[in-house]
Amino acid sequence: MSKKEDNKKDGDRRIAENRRARHDYFIEESHEAGLMLQGWEVKSLREGRAQITEAYVVLKNREAWLIGAHFTPGKHTCTHEIADSTRTRKLLMHERELSMLVGKVERAGYTLVPLDLHWTRGRAKLQIGLAKGKKQHDKRADLKDRDWQRDKERIMRKRA
Repeated sequence: MSKKEDNKKDGDRRIAENRRARHDYFIEESHEAGLMLQGWEVKSLREGRAQITEAYVVLKNREAWLIGAHFTPGKHTCTHEIADSTRTRKLLMHERELSMLVGKVERAGYTLVPLDLHWTRGRAKLQIGLAKGKKQHDKRADLKDRDWQRDKERIMRKRA
């Protein structure tokens, strides 16, 4: 087995990423949460058939829920089981983490945004970001900075 295959097997592997979240929000903190999944959903994740770009996290009754994530069912899904691709999924987190997040979301006006979906030691995990929304001028400034960094790298490569 090659080194890359070995790292992929043992290490973390990304399933889906929400690139839009970093564009639309300032990410203050990030937390990792487990997911309560059905069998067909795990098989779909193993095939990489997940999308979290339009998903969001809601806190209800001291529990966290993932709403709007899309897991596409594959051919292997049972015929007697109804596969709802956009069902609400419960997130698994410690009580201490949940109470801290509830406080920040309710009092400080933060939002919980899913950042990426990945495997950790054979289990599907969701990276959640504690975020504040960006204004339009903040987004423009970020784009301008990114373009300047790209141009600066290009200039440095030409000189070397």
